[in-house]
Amino acid sequence: QVQLVESGGGLVQAGGSLRLSCAASGRTFSNYNMGWFRQAPGKEREFVGAISWGGGSTYYADSVKGRFTASRDNAKNTMYLQMNSLKPEDTAVYYCAATAVIRGFPRDRRGDYDYWGQGTQVTVSS
Repeated sequence: QVQLVESGGGLVQAGGSLRLSCAASGRTFSNYNMGWFRQAPGKEREFVGAISWGGGSTYYADSVKGRFTASRDNAKNTMYLQMNSLKPEDTAVYYCAATAVIRGFPRDRRGDYDYWGQGTQVTVSS
């Protein structure tokens, strides 16, 4: 089992920045590729970005490419999502998720991920 806990969400004005964190515990963090997803009210949970087990590769949804950056610190068992130039349409609950390395990288489907955090709310005001 891998336990994931997100933090860092909040209220920010359009054009602002936030950094989300995802703290992992349980099994070896570096055995997992990691992903970020988000879910806005009334919408399906959608893929945001992913980072490989060592942090050397990243992959993003077109909607956030150039604005969001995923990173990880395996020594701290933590993944991050730096979000810049935020827009009101980025408002959602953000989730981190873990997928076994054996599944390959990148994975952008919800069903490819084995473990999920509880989510953190990000609200961007116009």
